[in-house]
Amino acid sequence: MTKRLSKVAAFAGVSEVTVSRVLNGSPDVAPATRDQVLTALDVFGFERPVASRRERAPLVGLVVPDLHNPVFPAFVEALAGRLNKHGLVPVLCTRTADGVSESHYIDMLLAQNTGGIVFVGSSYADAGLEQGRVLRERGTPIVLVNAADENRGVAQVAADDAHAARQAAAHLAAVGHERIGLVIGPVGHVPSARKLAGYAAFWKAKGVPQETWRRWVSHAMFSMEGGATAVPRLLDEGVTGVVCASDALALGAVRGARRQGLDVPQDFSVVGFDDSLFMVVTDPPLTTARQPVQAMAEAAVTLLLTQMDGHVVDDEPILFETELIVRGSTVRPRS
Repeated sequence: MTKRLSKVAAFAGVSEVTVSRVLNGSPDVAPATRDQVLTALDVFGFERPVASRRERAPLVGLVVPDLHNPVFPAFVEALAGRLNKHGLVPVLCTRTADGVSESHYIDMLLAQNTGGIVFVGSSYADAGLEQGRVLRERGTPIVLVNAADENRGVAQVAADDAHAARQAAAHLAAVGHERIGLVIGPVGHVPSARKLAGYAAFWKAKGVPQETWRRWVSHAMFSMEGGATAVPRLLDEGVTGVVCASDALALGAVRGARRQGLDVPQDFSVVGFDDSLFMVVTDPPLTTARQPVQAMAEAAVTLLLTQMDGHVVDDEPILFETELIVRGSTVRPRS
């Protein structure tokens, strides 16, 4: 026993007393230090303490805001397949029209001693204040995918929204648009804020002052109606092409432009975000930034399993670059 303590302590860079505390399940050990000791135990093939093994139910909650946005079911499908391969059972949790909220689902998951929770396009804060407190106290493994709000201290996976916005704006500029608009979600929505930062960087690199391009930015609710409503003001500013924060917003922008008697894309070009199912068969087929859903789901499940195995993970978001899929909704503007 003493020899084992010595080897583990030396490898982990801690004292034998600290190793003993970890083995005995003492709470007086910092999470990072505990993780170092557990890793050392794994390296030497020693058995972990019982408290650090998986004792939770093999249920994993998949919390999404709704199933109307096609990208959410795509993430759910990708996550569920990977969880099943690891013997875990996905439980779909989404808001319903009759008032069932995220906090209600969290209560049910906590009652089952769930193994972990993945929030997709939602927020850790959506769990509710009391539920969030219990999740923290229990140390429930949590991963956020494209979180709507700032959530420090939680593992996160996200699309590189800033890169996507810069790339989309650059595409529109390359085909001849000079006044390029941006339609994003409500103020405070983190992915939208990142897209705005990328859009701002694009104009800064071109030497266009903020007071000029800021008039070409519109905040809207994530829906087709929100996208359509944003278009008239942008047209008044002379915008001929627009980058949208979701495919639903983009389809709404197409509708809004047509309501103004414009042809899409000849008079008004539109870029979306997500590359949702069926965007290839819309009229016109939508140019959009494709999220790498499969790769992001793989990363999210890996982060979840790492936590379930008792390891500490970094809370710095893992960013994935999107791919701009150019289709028929963007062309050179009429001269």
